[in-house]
Amino acid sequence: MVRIVPLAAVLSASALPLSAGFVVPSSGRSAAPLHSTAAPPEIKKSAQQENPELSLAPLTRWGEPITNIADIQAEYRKNPRPEFPARLDASKLGLAGDTVGQLAYFREHATEIKSMMVENAAVVITGFDLMKTSEGFQEFYGAVGMKTCLDPLHSVAARPTVDGAKNSPVYEAVNKESRKNFFIGMHNEFVGTRAPRAAAFCCFKPAETGGEFLIADGRAMFRDLDTDLVRRLSDRSIRYSVMELPFFSWIDNLPDFLQDTAMGAIRGLASAAINAKVDFSVDLLWGQGGYDNTKMLQARAPSQPAIVRHPVTGEPTWFCNVHSHSSKLRKDREAIYGAERFEDGASQINKSDMYFGDDAQISDADLEEMDRVTMKNVQFIKMSQGDVVLLDNYKCMHGRNVFDGTRKHGVAWFEGWEGEEEMVAAAKPTP
Repeated sequence: MVRIVPLAAVLSASALPLSAGFVVPSSGRSAAPLHSTAAPPEIKKSAQQENPELSLAPLTRWGEPITNIADIQAEYRKNPRPEFPARLDASKLGLAGDTVGQLAYFREHATEIKSMMVENAAVVITGFDLMKTSEGFQEFYGAVGMKTCLDPLHSVAARPTVDGAKNSPVYEAVNKESRKNFFIGMHNEFVGTRAPRAAAFCCFKPAETGGEFLIADGRAMFRDLDTDLVRRLSDRSIRYSVMELPFFSWIDNLPDFLQDTAMGAIRGLASAAINAKVDFSVDLLWGQGGYDNTKMLQARAPSQPAIVRHPVTGEPTWFCNVHSHSSKLRKDREAIYGAERFEDGASQINKSDMYFGDDAQISDADLEEMDRVTMKNVQFIKMSQGDVVLLDNYKCMHGRNVFDGTRKHGVAWFEGWEGEEEMVAAAKPTP
């Protein structure tokens, strides 16, 4: 007997969160995706309706194409780069234990702190009691003048919030015990057509072992990568597979003359369902793979550049999530940390990979070079309760180490900040 998967199972897959986001760039540059750091959460029908005070995450800004790659790399390699990250320590500032003084400090030095975020790509803020609670964390970024926005995931899923309130601006980072041995690869945050300009990650409880917050400077990535590889990526762009639907082994049992008809109908219906849910174009391609080399539909985002210009400074910076998206690199990490734990249908669907923009495979040698340079530039930040990492989402990639124990970290996303327009006006021209 031929077993037919009900069509509802296919269409319901479109309601599941995608393992990556995708961004359709403006200014004529091709489109893009991103890794979302959230484990598959429950679906939310309308996050904006539930939290009308928050704006949508802003549209991704790609900047003008970068053509003189070798010259800019040579300039980056010759000249010293800004310290990464910048650091603020309450004890060194004489503010340990003084939450009133800490809040006053953030207000008085708001412009300086935001300038550090842009210049240094990230600011690690330690020893402040103010941010040991979600309320104090919100006071902190409000005093600095950061403008919150909705989680970029909201159009495809609902990331849980730290306090469980649906309208909270502080979202859970990936804290689930079921994902503790999943090393979250380095990535910039962007989903669909939107990417936050900045983010603040706060530790409310560190894991007993591991769980470090990981950061890497995208400018250093651009500087250190092999020039020929960067040229290839620039010339051909990149494209992500962001979801797999591994439900179709039964098609192989159909008579040959029915298989093409069934595949065409299923692909059309699933494509319509998924594209009706999101505000960007997703292509569905048939392939073999998944977890038992079965027939599957793979969803691919539009192509995108791997390097972008920073919205304020114009500096070229690596904006590519290969470290989190590449199937090969994830499998390589399994040899170190153990196999990923896929405990539900959403986890199985949330599989990703990366290709050239023309859908050609990227060689293992190229992937290994990108992994080498990424890990060369990664810094492991061991955070204690109340510590915050304020980062520029275009210049700073982030990730998370594996852990044991209970971990509770939160994140707030920002559409921008007070004084950003003045920074753009004052920015010096860059190559």
